[in-house]
Amino acid sequence: MRISSWIRQHLAALRALLVLTVITGIVYPLAVWAVALGPSLHEKAEGSIVEVNGQAVGSTLIGQLFTDADGNPLAQYFQSRPSAAGDGYDPTSTSASNLGPESILDTPADPAVLAQPGTTPEDAGFKASLLTTVCSRSQAVGQLEGVDGSRPFCTPGGVGAVLSVIGPRDSRGNVVNPTRVVSVNEPCSSDPAAPVTPFLGAYEGVKVECAEFGEDYAIGQIVPIRGDARANPAVPADAVTASGSGLDPHISQAYADLQAARVAAARDVSVDQVGAVVDDNQDGRTLGFLGEPTVNVLELNVALDQQYPVRG
Repeated sequence: MRISSWIRQHLAALRALLVLTVITGIVYPLAVWAVALGPSLHEKAEGSIVEVNGQAVGSTLIGQLFTDADGNPLAQYFQSRPSAAGDGYDPTSTSASNLGPESILDTPADPAVLAQPGTTPEDAGFKASLLTTVCSRSQAVGQLEGVDGSRPFCTPGGVGAVLSVIGPRDSRGNVVNPTRVVSVNEPCSSDPAAPVTPFLGAYEGVKVECAEFGEDYAIGQIVPIRGDARANPAVPADAVTASGSGLDPHISQAYADLQAARVAAARDVSVDQVGAVVDDNQDGRTLGFLGEPTVNVLELNVALDQQYPVRG
């Protein structure tokens, strides 16, 4: 009797397994595939691939770089926002830097290692804070677009304007009567003939020093210096920060407007002509009310190549 009950239970389990296998392994995938073939979803289901003269040049869902072999921006193309996914827009390494607003101190490079031929700062242990990353990107974009790339809390050299103020502290932990002040993100030069001049000459009457490798400046009070840069920088935020996925194919209207003059000059057309193409490739707010209008960079650059190709 117990053997018969055991057989019935296992037969029921086997039937359930077969039914669920048919539903979840065959019926459901076929249903999803059939829906994806619909006119409104077919393009996305196929990867939203953009083709030019029969050749795939990218996807409208994934951003890409528009640079030369050395990584320099191509003047005739609108540039995407930065990417932290692999070497840039790598779908297999989608990620963000995971750095937040409190990331303001750089990890300095070892000057002894950096002095070796062919060594990059990163090879020597340098790791930029989020603040310095934003500062350097803003400076580079400003130079490319011919605008002021300065930002609050950034030095003219493109690093975070942060001081370590050392001295006795009051009951709230603030330094009073500082005895030493160090610009922690500006390392001293190993060449005596080319000394580093900190971005700020003095702080509360104390001369500001450059940072010496190997010294611990965490003992001081870390003080970001706002500087005199305007509160609303000429370089928009999406030009200097990566998206959470590192794959965002869009830029803001403000960043597109900033690049229009450079692209127009490279293509020998007017800014108004380029602006019209930008408007034609603008995506509205999500669901009509979420976020701000954006511009798909790949679609915009493809449209420019078709309407105003670079000559010569």
